[in-house]
Amino acid sequence: MSKLTSLRVADLPQNAPTAFELRPDAPRLDAIKEELGLLGLRKLSFVGNVQAQGKHDWVLQGKLGATVIQPCVVTLEPVTTRIETPVSRAFLAELDDPDEPEFEIPEGDDSEPLGPVIDPAQVMIEALSLALPQYPRKDGAELAQADFTEPGKQAMTDEDVKPFAGLAGLRDALKKDE
Repeated sequence: MSKLTSLRVADLPQNAPTAFELRPDAPRLDAIKEELGLLGLRKLSFVGNVQAQGKHDWVLQGKLGATVIQPCVVTLEPVTTRIETPVSRAFLAELDDPDEPEFEIPEGDDSEPLGPVIDPAQVMIEALSLALPQYPRKDGAELAQADFTEPGKQAMTDEDVKPFAGLAGLRDALKKDE
């Protein structure tokens, strides 16, 4: 990783963006891989800048790239995914308190409270975590129907648990009786 780990807000220039470029080394990649529960992680990079927005707020804009390996949700075989995603965070000096009873977080909100430092490495890990596929699936992997029941009893099928399937049969039987 570059020498840059965090940026002190007091040291950032107000009139020009401050560029950053993060490319974690092998030990740091292993630590991130373990933290996120991945089978593999390579080609992780986070490039962007931080610049002032108004008198007290700051905006981080960047591009995250990574190749991740996760277990398939069906077969547990490794699934490789390439992630390329833009990242944006607004660090606001005056942000509403999320612990207040009437506080509501808007969907897609990328605002965070402004502290004494802005840490692009922390934003990189958070953004990678959010960009990971939730249910990685190997090409062609299908879930087979599994039936579980006590020995000697017939297993319920998907058809058995459909609540209106029996009513349709009853309706048809009543129509025949009329």
